[in-house]
Amino acid sequence: MKLPIFQVDAFADDVFTGNPAAVMPLEHWLPDELLQNIAMENNLSETAFLVPKGDEFELRWFTPVAEVRLCGHATLAAAHTLYEDLGYEGDEVRFHTQSGLLRVRRSDSQLTLDFPQTRCRPIEVDLGVCAALGATASEALIPAENPRDILYVYEFEDDIAGLRPDFAALKAATEFCVIVTAPGNECDFVSRFFAPHFSIDEDPVTGSAHCALVPYWARRLNSQNLKARQLSARGGQLDCRLHEDRVFMSGTATTFMRGHVVPSIAQR
Repeated sequence: MKLPIFQVDAFADDVFTGNPAAVMPLEHWLPDELLQNIAMENNLSETAFLVPKGDEFELRWFTPVAEVRLCGHATLAAAHTLYEDLGYEGDEVRFHTQSGLLRVRRSDSQLTLDFPQTRCRPIEVDLGVCAALGATASEALIPAENPRDILYVYEFEDDIAGLRPDFAALKAATEFCVIVTAPGNECDFVSRFFAPHFSIDEDPVTGSAHCALVPYWARRLNSQNLKARQLSARGGQLDCRLHEDRVFMSGTATTFMRGHVVPSIAQR
């Protein structure tokens, strides 16, 4: 038995941009250790594994070193693979995940993620984290529940673009992933995302971070509809909307590679 595998650039209009994710559709769940080893072998920020559940799907995400509770770009990549390669025809894909039911809707060439918003509370700016980032933030916030990330706010887009983090120092300074953000010059806000604890120094485009970013900027800018850009080397753009307790993020994806995992792996 061969296991299909796809590599998809998410939040990207063309290959070599956006955030690459591996997608592996399975008939049933393989042992967790094997899923983690496959993700480690792929060596991408996330590998998404999905298993049918009636007309819906169970979905899990693994970095090279750990399973995570929520991932935006790999969810977009999974939906793209279902539509482009696996014959899925519905207007909406439903994924059952550790973060609850997630929906992805298709409209023309765009896919829209329907994710829960992350409510944050202010905390004191940690000067040790700022030193590792290379510049002092004006504000810091942390999710009120199940925190994985901290959010550091800066004054200008150039502040974000100019950060050159010391990742060893950042890993020592905090146990959290770090989102940095500022108002954008040609969009509503920009961001970057650093996750050295997950063996991801900088993530190219991070959908899950926008679950916190969109509510923050919606309140600050008094707008429910926002255009965002992540200022990684690959870059990525997101059209975002806040509605009640949900964050909607729209983007496109493109398939870079299609293949199979060797049969002996499937038999382990």
